[in-house]
Amino acid sequence: MSIRIDRVVTRGGDAGQTSLGDGSRVTKDSARIEAMGCLDELNAVVGLLRSHVAAESKDAAQLAELQNWLFDMGADLCQPEGPKAQKASRLSGEIVLELEVWVEQLRQAQAPLTSFVLPGGTQAAAWAHLARTQTRTTERRVVALAQQEAVNPELLKMLNRLSDYFFVLARHFNQDGRTDLVWTPAAQRAAV
Repeated sequence: MSIRIDRVVTRGGDAGQTSLGDGSRVTKDSARIEAMGCLDELNAVVGLLRSHVAAESKDAAQLAELQNWLFDMGADLCQPEGPKAQKASRLSGEIVLELEVWVEQLRQAQAPLTSFVLPGGTQAAAWAHLARTQTRTTERRVVALAQQEAVNPELLKMLNRLSDYFFVLARHFNQDGRTDLVWTPAAQRAAV
């Protein structure tokens, strides 16, 4: 598929509406547009995370693949169910399985968890934690949309696995968990 964008300024959204993939118009605050916007925000965070990872690394390659998947997910969400829906744009569970492999590969090298992990550590780990939290926000928006309209159920599975991936990726960037920042409960902090 070739994509060509001839104009950026279209004025089509000046009245607060935008077009979906099937040509229908919706307000920019609709649940579908909110979910798509959260995916876009997540993709931007992943782009920032990539800027803190060695460009030729396996991590950078996976993050590049994730950014494309996030666009694919947005394309899926952009197509409401109905007679004009393009079924070819619907994602399958293959991504979920691949994410599970990535999570397990990272997890196997990591120190066991002995506490909850605080967001932070290296810059890459901190960005991975932000990507994890933005994934959860996106997941909540897609769940809200799914309560109103039909949504590809694979998208929710993908988002759930994606937050797991970003958690283990953050630990990976913190020397596979050895330099994680860990939560010390208030009672323990007071005892020191």
